Amino acid sequence: MKALHRLSIPLVTLVLVGVPVFWAFPDDLPVARSAGIVLGWVGCGLLLANLLLMLREVRLTEFFGSLERMYTWHHVLGTLAYLVLLVHPLAFAVDAAQHSAHQAWATLSPWRERWPIWLGWAALICLMCGLAAAFSRKLGYPVWRWLHGLLVLAVLFGFAHLILLGLSQTLLFALLLATVLMLWRVLRIDCGLAARPFLVDHVETHANGVLEISLRPLATLLNAKPGQFAMFAFFDGPHFQGCREYHPYTISAVDSDGKLRIGVKSLGGCTHQLQSLTAGVAVRVQGPFGSFLRDRGNGPELWVAGGIGITPFIAVLRGEPLGHPVRLHYFYREPADAAYVEELRTLASRQATLDLEIRVGLGDAQALANTLPDAGTLAGCRCYLCGPPGLLSSVIGILESRDVPQDAIYFERFDFR
Repeated sequence: MKALHRLSIPLVTLVLVGVPVFWAFPDDLPVARSAGIVLGWVGCGLLLANLLLMLREVRLTEFFGSLERMYTWHHVLGTLAYLVLLVHPLAFAVDAAQHSAHQAWATLSPWRERWPIWLGWAALICLMCGLAAAFSRKLGYPVWRWLHGLLVLAVLFGFAHLILLGLSQTLLFALLLATVLMLWRVLRIDCGLAARPFLVDHVETHANGVLEISLRPLATLLNAKPGQFAMFAFFDGPHFQGCREYHPYTISAVDSDGKLRIGVKSLGGCTHQLQSLTAGVAVRVQGPFGSFLRDRGNGPELWVAGGIGITPFIAVLRGEPLGHPVRLHYFYREPADAAYVEELRTLASRQATLDLEIRVGLGDAQALANTLPDAGTLAGCRCYLCGPPGLLSSVIGILESRDVPQDAIYFERFDFR
């Protein structure tokens, strides 16, 4: 990753935190009280950066490095904002404790205060509940999304808390920026104003619970490259009930007429509903995102795919002939789960530069170790991995034990919750 992309999020965060702190830095106040004020403004800046990083815009993801990187920082900054704002009232209590313990307790007791303080505590509680939902893997997506929306209430309560404390002039720019970012997210991302309209052209079954869906554009084409993914929302059809939520799916082909193909495996929720998908269903598409398999160079490569993780590789193979040696190892759990196998064998028979290895068994670490190339073969080789988290962890461990440097191992995660 280029230095600009690596530093982009920290630098933007530093600006959003530093400007309000510099503007409102207290003079001639006790240390603890000054710390409480500074921590409050640091928390506001972190929340602004957090709001910026939830915008799923193509150019923004390219500037910040990737959508995965933005979401990772989004979680980190949200957690930091909560911790900083949690210490914020404690600093005021420490200042009050210099006078008396009773006054310190009164500072931390919301039911003894007025509306401005109540709103501050409400913001902190909403932030805590929203973060708890954000890191939960057991909640269903609709419930998770609703609880995650408490973070918006946290921002609104927080700004109301500061305005009622008489800081409206200083807050004007921050409040305007937060409002713009939240409206941007709701209108362009959640309501789909940034999405392009498509129609389902046809649906083909490739394996047990694995579909390949062909989508026809109704307006501007999606400038997608092999290996990228996009966010898709499927709506209702004559014999299909859409889930209407945006989910990431890897693009398995970009046809010359602008049609897209995506590979989808039934893993629960929306992907299970898609098993009954029919032609003619309306789809909204946001993207494309990701840089996986882009700027690959000219040297030898190792590709490792697990299950539906074969889709970015099949997209590249369908796109154009390989210009350098590639070893593709494709693993799947059961014979019924094998997708694109016959097409892969056909592609391999036509390209001398493609060495194809297909194996049943996704979770056997010893079988992985025995199947993957040795250290001598891997020397100078770039390695691209796509599949379940367990497979990725196992393969990365094997590659590192065989002296493959970390900067030669590439993978992307698609679990953005």
